[in-house]
Amino acid sequence: MGEFTTLFLPKNTENASCMAGDDLLSFCLTAKELAEIRAQSWPNLTVQSFETLPSTNQRAWELQQAGIQPPLLVLAQQQSAGQGQWGRVWQSEPGGLYLSLLLAVDLPVQQAAIVTLWSAWGIATALNDQGIPVGLKWPNDLVLAGRKLGGIKGESHIERERITQVVIGVGLNWRNPVPATGIQLQAWLQENKRDDVTNLGALLGFTLQGLARGYRTYQTQGVEAILAGYHHYFLNLGQIVSLEQGQGRVTGVSAQGELLVEVRSPGAMSRLALPPGAVSLGYAFPPRPAEDRV
Repeated sequence: MGEFTTLFLPKNTENASCMAGDDLLSFCLTAKELAEIRAQSWPNLTVQSFETLPSTNQRAWELQQAGIQPPLLVLAQQQSAGQGQWGRVWQSEPGGLYLSLLLAVDLPVQQAAIVTLWSAWGIATALNDQGIPVGLKWPNDLVLAGRKLGGIKGESHIERERITQVVIGVGLNWRNPVPATGIQLQAWLQENKRDDVTNLGALLGFTLQGLARGYRTYQTQGVEAILAGYHHYFLNLGQIVSLEQGQGRVTGVSAQGELLVEVRSPGAMSRLALPPGAVSLGYAFPPRPAEDRV
């Protein structure tokens, strides 16, 4: 199987053998694979891995404060106090992919949401390239077969009205326990008789490649390219939502991460930009035109 770089060991090291055990839960990349990921966007990527953490995002900031410079990747087999987009705390059980990526950036504060958008689009693109038809639910969910496959949480460090560093937290369900609205990627692959993606190491590779692609696309093509990519996988487009102003139809997402909604009433029409958390969209997605389907 070649030389491996350790990602899951009790001690923090990049240069030991893979942890023994169930191959489906082993979390290893070949040295060549990791070198390819580094070459694509992060040549100096530092990898820190842990069996258990309260939160990979929290540990990424702690390591940054301790002097480790970005780009930095933090991985954990499980989280005891993972946090969602609205501060909800949950336990991330073993069997999933839990990572945080610390990057140095230079963004206006007004574009903080673009980090989540480029991350979501990049990961969705990478998985679709593997024949895994993932779509995006506003603002930060990855969806497979109508159920939640994972989520993204971005955090920012601001200096003088500029975002100088970001942490991108990603959680993806592999074979960890999931709620009724969730889905395990391993189970989906088995149901679809797929044997080409067999472990968390492969999923990690696709995820990092997607994050790298999103980051590079933003750097080279800007906000509009990210928005166009996000909308290509956007499952809520055309969804009807109930608001105080009446029934509205989702028309898109803004560069600030707002949900764009068009509300019509007799003789009038208004366009609203709703911040994340202003409305819950659920998992009943409208049908999409054939040319827009992922």
